[in-house]
Amino acid sequence: MEFFELAKNRYSERLFDQRPVEQEKIDKILEAGRLSPTAANLQPQHIYVIQSEEALEKARSIRVSHFNAPLMILVCYDADEAWSNPGDEYYDEYNSGEQDATIVAATMMYEAEELGVHSVWLRGFNSKNVAEAFDLPENMIPVMMFSMGYPDEESEPHPKLHFSRKPLEDTVTFL
Repeated sequence: MEFFELAKNRYSERLFDQRPVEQEKIDKILEAGRLSPTAANLQPQHIYVIQSEEALEKARSIRVSHFNAPLMILVCYDADEAWSNPGDEYYDEYNSGEQDATIVAATMMYEAEELGVHSVWLRGFNSKNVAEAFDLPENMIPVMMFSMGYPDEESEPHPKLHFSRKPLEDTVTFL
């Protein structure tokens, strides 16, 4: 599928069936994330594949809206490995970790869509609870999760959340 069509048609899945995602597809999704651009190519991202029933229960306990997906991905970054810009006077403690992890996550979500695996971006959680639940090292910063799986046969895009887009002129300024 052409990328523009892929981006246009992808929507946040909220109704998953319980078929497991095949390991070959998971591997391709993870590889797409590995190939993503990161600041100075430092690749500070770390991906946790949440698929065992025990791990899914932990994720569900810290994230209310998980949409009962059979697979979840937790995307973090290593604060010790992220690029930083000490000369930035506006963001004096800036590092690229969250942006790098976000690029990786978005790339994986588009690859998943290409493979017929739907996803929904999740961020409504307390990072400390995530770190504690999964016993993350102190330098590993949780950025986001996404639920993944195959859509239920009754699944469809949410009319307000998928089809409503601001006009381009509301979000772009030419200088």
